[in-house]
Amino acid sequence: MGNGDIRVRGLAARAGGWSARHRWAAVGIWVLFVVLAMGLGSAAGRVDVKDSDQLKGETHTAARIVEDAGIDEPASETVLIQARGGDLKAADPEFRDAVEAVVRAVEGTGRATEVTSPYDTKTISKDGRSALVQFDMRGESDTAGERVEPVLKAVEGVQRDHESLRIEEIGGASMMKTFDDAFGDDFKKAEYSAVPVALGILLIAFGALVAALLPVLLAITAIMATMGLMGVVSHVMPMSDTANSVMLLVGLAVGVDYCLFYLRREREEREAGRDAQTALRIAAATSGRAIVVSGVTVCVAMAGMLFTGLAEFEAMGLASLMVVAVAMVGSVTVLPALLSLLGERVEKGRLPFLRRRKRSGGRQDSRFWTAVLRRVLAKPVVAVVVAAGALLAISAPALGMKTQQLTLDQEFGDSLPIVQTYNRLNDAFPGGSEPAEVIIKAHDINAPEVKSAIADFRDRAISSGASRGPVEIKLHDAQNVAFVYVPLVGGSDQDKAGASLDTLRDEVRPATLGKVDGVEAPITGQVAGSEDFNDQLAGAVVPVFAFVVVFAFVLMLLSFRSLTIAITSIVLNLLSVGAAYGILVAVFQHGWGASLVGAEGVGAIITWLPLFLFVILFGLSMDYHVFVVSRIREARLRGLATKDAIRHGVVTTAGVVTSAAVIMVAVFAIFGTLSMQSMKQMGVGLAAAVLIDATIIRGVLLPAVMALLGERNWYLPTWLHRLPDLTHDETPQAVAAPAARDDEGEPLKV
Repeated sequence: MGNGDIRVRGLAARAGGWSARHRWAAVGIWVLFVVLAMGLGSAAGRVDVKDSDQLKGETHTAARIVEDAGIDEPASETVLIQARGGDLKAADPEFRDAVEAVVRAVEGTGRATEVTSPYDTKTISKDGRSALVQFDMRGESDTAGERVEPVLKAVEGVQRDHESLRIEEIGGASMMKTFDDAFGDDFKKAEYSAVPVALGILLIAFGALVAALLPVLLAITAIMATMGLMGVVSHVMPMSDTANSVMLLVGLAVGVDYCLFYLRREREEREAGRDAQTALRIAAATSGRAIVVSGVTVCVAMAGMLFTGLAEFEAMGLASLMVVAVAMVGSVTVLPALLSLLGERVEKGRLPFLRRRKRSGGRQDSRFWTAVLRRVLAKPVVAVVVAAGALLAISAPALGMKTQQLTLDQEFGDSLPIVQTYNRLNDAFPGGSEPAEVIIKAHDINAPEVKSAIADFRDRAISSGASRGPVEIKLHDAQNVAFVYVPLVGGSDQDKAGASLDTLRDEVRPATLGKVDGVEAPITGQVAGSEDFNDQLAGAVVPVFAFVVVFAFVLMLLSFRSLTIAITSIVLNLLSVGAAYGILVAVFQHGWGASLVGAEGVGAIITWLPLFLFVILFGLSMDYHVFVVSRIREARLRGLATKDAIRHGVVTTAGVVTSAAVIMVAVFAIFGTLSMQSMKQMGVGLAAAVLIDATIIRGVLLPAVMALLGERNWYLPTWLHRLPDLTHDETPQAVAAPAARDDEGEPLKV
């Protein structure tokens, strides 16, 4: 085949052609963009999501009252003093001596304020065997974990002197320090190890150091540029540390994938005998176009998070959208310029122990997938029934999915002493570790009717059965605000604690504080925050799902000008997501095989994960789908029969899809090794979904379905022919080969 001219049509082809002709300009513009983005982001600084903006509903109202009043809630700490056994009670002299020793030791550190004795606050358990010394840490609550160590050591000293008692500290500051010490490096280790893992897999895939480095370097520069842009954008839509971690995860995955698709196609064309210029133009028109279609689809999916109304989700969605857009632009602009500059030097640094595979006509065929495709295409009905049946069976557990915010013991298990303290505290004082907080705002907080309503609320909270007390009240006279802390019956049992919260909100509050004019009394706290989050997320599910599915459908319809391809794309992606949900529920809710991934069956999936997984997976799975279907369509345009085109498209892309999937699975699996159950759930869910998508979906179900549909794959109703034509350019083979025709001899409109 000659190196004849090809008609340049489409954004990706034009961008790649310009970059190849103006190599240094393209590289210089990219470097300037990255440097400017980082500089502007550094100068602007990042604005993070405020507590008052995290949620809507009562949690938002409460945070706004506290923020407007200028009250900086200190980090509260509690020392649990508990008899280890025998008849020792809080009224006994030995127990009193221990309590007084704790109070003296805590006050003596100079780090605590408002130290209270259980004999004054009545924080003694009903059985008389447990008591609580409570206090606040001096200084800002956000940094209290850095100052709490002297207090912890003082309490440990008292414990050594009173061995018949269990004396343990727990609270916001001590938990912050414990988790920072135990898990603070988890995320950093995961983020730092993701790049070497990706590079190692690329080295095996390409067998050359330079070729492996290109995708990683472009992904890293895209992430760096996006970090700068996040700082600028945060002044309009605040960002967060979580959004930063998700951005890095998504940026590395798509950045490497896009470059991998492009680089593999360029190498394939050169090995088929094309000159460097023609190979780049073909890669730009084919893989470049697939990258643009995939990137836009992923961006649309990520934009779905903006419809949740949850500040954290909006930040994650916008950050992910930006990094995908930047990676997409970099892949179709600076990558062609770098490949043009490097030429044959892209093969430099070859690994001697990796022999190059034999190629046929420049194609990298996969023996494994060739064997699989032979059987799938020979019996497509059997393949569809078996593959779809397996995926539906895997998805089945998802029908019983239960979502909730994970409690401390669910999140970390019993591996840390502080978790055991948390459980003992909840047993002795149900709900005491995570009380409901009533934030009361009045024109005059000391007005007789307001004080009477607060006292009535405290009494009815206990008499209603929602709390067993003690109910603590803190007044801020200057701001006319009161904080009422109500331990909820149910403790760490989220369902029972939720029922107690509903009693406070729906029965106790209207009958007391609700009768006083001008009083606001939103109820917040961990349990309330979880309920408000669930309610808001439930309201966002339908709009987000509808937005992502409809726009993905429209993009696939425009990109392939086929109603059939658009519909099958959506159905296959939904099957992939459903299977991921089923695995999550089976492993983390029911505990089936949880030990195999170092996890535990905690009885629930963390609330934010299902919607997050849907958006991320629906976007990322389009990478493979667009790439494979584009290659199938390209082969059909060259005149191959539909089954032959399917075989060609799947087999020749198998190496790229496998390499890309292995990288994604490896990176996501790293997050599955973290200590927190929520991160394990995210990592396992993402890794399992990508693995299923790259094997069962793209390797079996997609070719089987397309084989059954035959020429109907390319069906577009007449009334849709006026749609914009976003299909990619023909390759030289398409120019030279006879025009593809259907079974009746008519020109094929693919």
